[in-house]
Amino acid sequence: MSHIDARLTLRRGKFLLEAAFRTPAQGVTALFGPSGCGKSTLLHCIAGLEPAVRGRLSLADEVWQDSESAIFIPPHRRRVGYVFQDAGLLPHLSVRGNLGYGMRRAGRARQDTNFARTVEWAGIGPLLERRIEGLSGGERSRVAIASALLRDPVMLLMDEPLAALDAQSKADLLPYLERLHSDLSIPILYVSHAIDEVARLADHLVSLEPGRVVASGALHDMLTRLDLPLAHSDDASAILDAVVTGFDEQFQLVLLDFAGGHLSIAQQKLPLGTAVRVRVLARDVSLSLEHHRNTSILNIFPAQVLEITEDRPAQAIVRLDAGGSVLLARVTRRSVHSLQLVPGAVMYAQVKSVALLR
Repeated sequence: MSHIDARLTLRRGKFLLEAAFRTPAQGVTALFGPSGCGKSTLLHCIAGLEPAVRGRLSLADEVWQDSESAIFIPPHRRRVGYVFQDAGLLPHLSVRGNLGYGMRRAGRARQDTNFARTVEWAGIGPLLERRIEGLSGGERSRVAIASALLRDPVMLLMDEPLAALDAQSKADLLPYLERLHSDLSIPILYVSHAIDEVARLADHLVSLEPGRVVASGALHDMLTRLDLPLAHSDDASAILDAVVTGFDEQFQLVLLDFAGGHLSIAQQKLPLGTAVRVRVLARDVSLSLEHHRNTSILNIFPAQVLEITEDRPAQAIVRLDAGGSVLLARVTRRSVHSLQLVPGAVMYAQVKSVALLR
C-alpha cells in the first residue's frame, strides 16, 4: 500500500507548526483538531502554498519536497485539487465559466466525456449558466468540488467545506462527500474540527493539538485510544461497521449484524446486505453483569473489558472488545468498584442509542 509521508516544519510569527504523520494514499484522512491548531496551515504546506516550509513530503514514490536535497515541487506540478471553505469561486463568471477557468489554470484540456460525467455526479447540470452569486452555499460547494475534480488531481484537499453552511445545506452536501469516499481512487485530506463529520466521512485520522500532530492512524483505533483526548471528550464514541440483515415491519426497525452481535435501530428500510457505519457514544453505553431482558434497551451484547482509565473526578472510561469491535463506555468510578471492573472481565454492554452514519 502506498502512503502519504510528511515531516514538515513551518514558523509563522510566533506560531510554530511541527507535523509528522504517515497515512494511506487512499480513502479519506481527516486532519482533526481545535480551531487554530494548524490544520489549514498544514493543508497549505501539502499543497505547496507555503514556500517557507521545511522538511520532507512524499506521495507514494513521488517526492514533493525534501529540504535536505533542495527538492520543492511547485503547486501547479503537484496536481492537487483544493476545495476551500469559502468555495474559492469567481463571482463574475457563470458556473460553466468557473469550471473551464479552473481546468485551464491547471493546464487540463477539456474532455467532454469527463466534463459531462463530473457535472452529472455533482448534480450541477441545471446550474451551468447561472452566476455564482445566485447560488446557495451548498450549490457553491458542489461547483467547487466539481472544479477541483476536473483538474484531474492525484490528491484532493478539502478545508472545512461544511463550516460555512447552514444545517440544511450541510445535509444536502454530505451525500456528495460520501460519494467522493466511494467513487474516488485518490486520497482525500479533509480538514475539520467537527467530530461528527469525521466519524461519518473518514477512514483515517491525524489528530492535531496547537502546532503539532499528536497521533495518526485508522479512525476506529484513534477514536477509542484512551491516551488521546478524543476518548475523554463529551462526544467520545466508537464506530462500528455493520451490514443490514433485515427489517422489522411491525416496529419499523432496521436489523444490523456487526462483529460483536446484532443491533436494532429506528430507521427507514434499507436494502439487505447494505454496508453501514454506526456511531455509539460512550455516554450511551452502560454495563451489567447480567443480560437483562425486561428493559427498554434493545441492543445488549457481551463485551470484554480491555482498559479502564479515570476520566473526570467521579467518572471513568472503559474500553471494551465486542467480538473484535471496540466500544467505549463512560461510567462512574463507583460503578467500576461495584461491578469489579478489571481488564479481562466479561460484561454485557447495554447500548441505549445508536446513530446510523451511512
